[in-house]
Amino acid sequence: MIAETVCSAVSAAGLGIAAVTAYRKRFLAAARIAAYSLVPLGLVMTGVVDWLADTAFSPTAWAGFGVLGLSWVLFATTRTVERRRGGTRKERKAARAAARPEAVAPGASAPSLGQGSRPAARPAPASRGEDDFSDIEAILKKHGI
Repeated sequence: MIAETVCSAVSAAGLGIAAVTAYRKRFLAAARIAAYSLVPLGLVMTGVVDWLADTAFSPTAWAGFGVLGLSWVLFATTRTVERRRGGTRKERKAARAAARPEAVAPGASAPSLGQGSRPAARPAPASRGEDDFSDIEAILKKHGI
């Protein structure tokens, strides 16, 4: 008799904590807390705590199995939603922190004074006519013709 009272009190306290958590708009955590808190109540209602009672034909026992089923559905639902969102709260927080661009130093947009890593500029061709044949001559000389 005392075990049933303790299990019922634990379940009531857990459901109270779940309500406070849901009030803080942390619904997944609230559903998980509610699932955990329904387990002792379900165990009392199924007769596991008082195994010698008539559990086979007791409507209370079948209601306890229903409560355990509800608890399992809450567990499964919260796990599914958590996986679709991308992990636990800490993982999502770390991913958001990694996605933020790093702050830019104030002088980063100023032009650099030193020699850059740009390739050297080619000199402008003197005249258009000479440039056309100079490329061809360079290729022919390269091949020894």
